[in-house]
Amino acid sequence: MSLIWATRGRTWGFRFLLNGGFKDPLPEYENAFSDVDDEAEAYHRVGKKVALRFPDPLKRKDVAGRVIPHEFVVFGPLADEIESVEDGLRLVWCQPQVADEFGRVWDSAEPPAAQR
Repeated sequence: MSLIWATRGRTWGFRFLLNGGFKDPLPEYENAFSDVDDEAEAYHRVGKKVALRFPDPLKRKDVAGRVIPHEFVVFGPLADEIESVEDGLRLVWCQPQVADEFGRVWDSAEPPAAQR
């Protein structure tokens, strides 16, 4: 699964948790989200990749009381299967690499380093 994943934790700010194999995922992320509004949920296809945003499914909040957002750029065959936010929740969030990892790190004092 090739993903860029940006989110924040309970006490740490917006970070990339998965870099999709890019040394610097920011240009790919910015390109995918360039035409996406600031809505809480978003699905946007850009060529062969998908920009996806949704609030934390467990409604976890940061110390300021804001629900944590999750933003993904999905590449490869998985992107071809995603046609909506609901598809993204089912196909991306439910991966152990995502839901389980966030459950492990969201309450950490320090943000984790981005993984491939």
